[in-house]
This record gives sequence, structure tokens and C-alpha cells, in this order.
Amino acid sequence: MRAIREAPGIVGVGAAVPPDSYTQQELLDTFGITDPRIRSIFLNGAIERRNLSLPPLGPDDKPTTETQGDLLRKHTASGLRMGREAVERCLKDVGASLADVRYLCCVTSTGLLTPGFSALLIKDLGVERSCQRLDVVGMGCNAGLNALNAVSGWAAGHPGELAVMVCVEVCSAAYVFDGTLRSSVVNSLFGDGAAAVAVRAPGRTSGEQPPTPALLRFTSHIIPEAVDAMRYDWDDAHGKFSFYLDPEVPYVVGANAETAVERLLAGTGLHTSDVTHWVVHSGGKKVIDSVRVNLGLSRHDVRHTIGVLRDHGNLSSGSFLFSYERLRDEKAALPGDIGVLMTMGPGSTIETALVGW
Repeated sequence: MRAIREAPGIVGVGAAVPPDSYTQQELLDTFGITDPRIRSIFLNGAIERRNLSLPPLGPDDKPTTETQGDLLRKHTASGLRMGREAVERCLKDVGASLADVRYLCCVTSTGLLTPGFSALLIKDLGVERSCQRLDVVGMGCNAGLNALNAVSGWAAGHPGELAVMVCVEVCSAAYVFDGTLRSSVVNSLFGDGAAAVAVRAPGRTSGEQPPTPALLRFTSHIIPEAVDAMRYDWDDAHGKFSFYLDPEVPYVVGANAETAVERLLAGTGLHTSDVTHWVVHSGGKKVIDSVRVNLGLSRHDVRHTIGVLRDHGNLSSGSFLFSYERLRDEKAALPGDIGVLMTMGPGSTIETALVGW
């Protein structure tokens, strides 16, 4: 395992959401949802509010139906606003400028753009033209750790230079409203948000202190037999892309969580009981409960995961960074502490990272 003093580390974080926030009850009222089954899904998912970019109201004071083109335009416009804000807040947190950014990785699963957010943000922000970039598109809720693995690798190869990753998810640009239980589960869960994280490895000659928390190790645990359990694919009936979540997803993820963590800790001499801090993806109430039970975690262990779900819903790939920001602001982590970052998503996949303070 890479030594903490040599490993790339998280040196800053920043998050952003759209300005409009809605309670679950307000959303039910706005869309005129009266089906008791759907109302129960909205009101019993441990979510209080979500930030969303809703469609404009029509003559009947109900949200208009958006075409796939409308949704893609929303994805681009709202994504750029949130992505820019998240990056700027992250750099302010680091005490760095745009000129310091040498690598930019953008993650999204709520729309397809070519060129992607990395090129658009470099232009929009005025980042140096020599900045290297990467777009990670379509991997889903687990993608933040997939990308952070790549960003950490780049930082390790460029000691002292700043890499930034930003997850941009406009989930309200990926909705279908048709009154079915399939779409209603999705519509009750996801929120819009962007989160950026800055990563840097200690410089060879700068004499700087190693950044904390250090990114020590990444592992993946793929569940191929559940490849169709989480999907974002084309819906012929509506002429749009739409999400699909299998009702068994929480139990599939929970049943594999222990194996994923064991793989992460293998060979380190550490055990689950040695982990002080848990930053788990806010995938939904049942997902969090299933992971918690299978790993033997308390509600306190996943307090920030629960808090992000309550205040913002499932923010897809950036959810874990919203939780990490709360942990960082809490100032609970002490030198010598060990933490685990965990995200889950399509594949089906559980991604993990080991961090050390």
C-alpha cells in the first residue's frame, strides 16, 4: 500500500446545486400526483428536499413536457453553471487559481455532449489551454470514484501539480413523467448537483507537507449477473432516454458490500473495525440501510450520507463528494484515522477507495 507521505491527496472540495429547492410534497403538488402508491414512494424515501431545474409551466399551470432536445439543452446550460461554480469553490478552498489547474476530469451520466464538459469548462472558465483533460460519461452513480482513480494516477505522475475532478449531474434533464411505478421511483429519488475535488501529490523538491486525506488505494467489485439492474437507456414509448432501477438493487449492493470492502483492505493489515470514517454514496434509503446492515455500521457512521440524501436526494456520481465535504467541515478526522469512500452504480459495480489522514 502506498505510504501516506507519498500518496496523492484531496486538497480541496467544492459543491453547487441549482437555486430552486423543492420538498417532496411540493413536487407531488406541482405535478398533480394523486396516486397513493406514488405519493408513498415520494414521502417515505428519507428525502426532504431536492434542488431541481423543473420544466416551465404551461397554460394549465402544470410543467410542460420536454423533448429529448430540451433535456439536452438543460443538461448543458445547468451543468455548465453548476460545474463552473463547483470548480471555483473548490479552487478557493485550495487557495489556488485557474492557472494552477493542470488536469481537468469531468464526470456526467445525465446527458451526452461532444465536446464534453471538460472542453466547455476550460473555455468557459478560461483555464490554461495546455490543461490536460478527460471526460467520463455514462458510468452512472459509481463514476466519481472511477474517475478519482484516474485523477489520482495522473497526480501521482505529476508531483506538485494540481488536478481537478468535477461531477456534473443534471438529473432533472434525464426524467420521464408517465405515472408508472418504474419512472416514479426514479423521479422521487434524484436531485441536481455538481461537486469538484482537487487532488495533488507531494512535490519532489518543494518541501510541502503531504496533502490529506491521502488516496491510498482503489478497488472495484463488479457484479455482472446484475448488469441490467441499473440502466439509463432509450425509451421508445417516450422518445427519450430514461433511468431504470431494479427493485432488488439495494439488496444486491448490500449483499456485495462486505466483499468489496474486504478486497479494499486485503493485504493492508486493516480490518473493517479499523475504519473510522465512512463516505458512502447516497443511493437511497434502502441502499444505505442495506450497506449499513451488511457492514455492521451505525447510523452515525453514515450520518453525512443520510444527511445528503435528506437535503438533496441522490446526486448520482457527485453524491459522495457532498458527504465528504460535510465530513471535512466537521473537522472530525484526526491524523492516523482511516476512511473508506464507497460508490455504487450500473455494471453493477461497487467502487471503493481507502484514505488516510
